[in-house]
Amino acid sequence: METLEIEFVDVGEDFLTARMPVTSRVHQPDGVLHGGASVALAESVGSAASYVFLNTKEFAIRGLEISANHTKSKKDGHVFATARFLHKGRTTQLWEIRIVDEESRLVSICKLTTIALKKHS
Repeated sequence: METLEIEFVDVGEDFLTARMPVTSRVHQPDGVLHGGASVALAESVGSAASYVFLNTKEFAIRGLEISANHTKSKKDGHVFATARFLHKGRTTQLWEIRIVDEESRLVSICKLTTIALKKHS
């Protein structure tokens, strides 16, 4: 998270939002936001949201799968990723993470599946 300069900027009853600057640090060779950096941002905010909204005293949360569709290029500025539950099961959870630019235009949309594993004493 430090390498990509990801910081959490907002939390609400059912969401968590993080911001990441779009600089040469996260560019692909032709100078636009790398899809892998977007996925790293999405997994970071989705995993952190799991710790905010799930019982992590009794359960360890792990990522199972992530998918992403990239809809818009971005060269500079910031992107904002917001994670919200699509499904909040006892064992598995499905998160939608929307990544938008400063004007709320969709840059990527991701789905993250997590699992809650009972901690052993």
